[in-house]
Amino acid sequence: METLHAITHGLPKSKLRALLEVLVVSTKLGLTSFGGPIAHLGYFHNEYIRKRQWMDERSYVDLVALCQFLPGPTSSQVGIGIGVIRAGLLGGLIAWLGFTLPSVIVLVLFALLLKGFDISSTGWIHGLNIVAVAIVAQAILGMGQKLIPDKTRATIAIIATSITLLWQTALSQILLIVAAGLLGFWMYRKAKVPEAPILPVAISRTFAIFCLILFFALLLALPLLHQVDTTGWVSFFDSFYRSGSLVFGGGHVVLPLIEREVVPTGLISREDFLAGYGATQAVPGPLFTFAAYLGAMAKGISGSIVATLAIFLPAFLLIVGALPFWNSLRKSSHVQGSLIGINTAVVGILLAALYNPLWTTAIVKPADFALASILFIMLIFWKLPPWVVVIAGIVGGILIGLI
Repeated sequence: METLHAITHGLPKSKLRALLEVLVVSTKLGLTSFGGPIAHLGYFHNEYIRKRQWMDERSYVDLVALCQFLPGPTSSQVGIGIGVIRAGLLGGLIAWLGFTLPSVIVLVLFALLLKGFDISSTGWIHGLNIVAVAIVAQAILGMGQKLIPDKTRATIAIIATSITLLWQTALSQILLIVAAGLLGFWMYRKAKVPEAPILPVAISRTFAIFCLILFFALLLALPLLHQVDTTGWVSFFDSFYRSGSLVFGGGHVVLPLIEREVVPTGLISREDFLAGYGATQAVPGPLFTFAAYLGAMAKGISGSIVATLAIFLPAFLLIVGALPFWNSLRKSSHVQGSLIGINTAVVGILLAALYNPLWTTAIVKPADFALASILFIMLIFWKLPPWVVVIAGIVGGILIGLI
């Protein structure tokens, strides 16, 4: 009870004040959080935990673990979870909106620029494609160092990479995640889990169960409904909802899933797809806002709204559905073991995405490899902000086009 009192002691007396506080802080993060999901968690820790002490350290770490275990964008789900704990269900929605909207607006404008001026084949777009290679390579290195500390997990990751490359379907990734979770459960189920403080979650278990049922109902029903849909919007919503539902490990891992939904179907070209992914690295906020760019490229402003809501909806339903049960689940060594296995497979899937479609499309001549190497060094050793690396990639792409 003392822990619960310590967490709730600083809550504002006015609910409106709490909501406004969440909006201000989340919007600040949405405007300044560059660097991808791993960096976002650092920004969150600084703003939510260190500066404002909205949660204790252990609870924050466990919330991050829950969001890594769930499908969807990890950093966005952490933000939603903190918003829910701070100001209820509406607080979670506002936290997501503040963190997401700035990058959505920028990426939609970028998509309209590409469509209006037909600049998809210019050198600076090629430079953005090469930036994407360096960014994903950095993410793999960082995740690998943290999540693969021994030869057993390294072997699991490489097996996941091989299967992903040789069996390139969404089903293969789902089966890989399930198999890795079961393997982690079996191998690490006896790991010791320290005592955890209680998280104050103002959501009933009944509503949480409703959210979980709705998540699975949409996942199963949408593919059936789009068979009889004549407008194309149900199929469009289904593509992004399914991608958001089946991604483990954060925004980078959505790349191969969403690519198979929009490129082979002809919604957008591969060149435009990679240009948008590169541009997404240049803006703050969650990488899942890439969906706003894709939606705008395919169906204009309406498409961007539908795609954004569809890809983030699973994340919202899952975190809201899981939070009321997390106080019990996070004490389980079985859950912790499954999480270890899943995270290991995620690194392998991401490594496969680095090769295809990123490397095979962006690195086509020696100058491309040279630029990618320079950008990678800028990120890893010079520790330059991602926006600086993006500008360097754009300039490099232009120069390569002049050679």
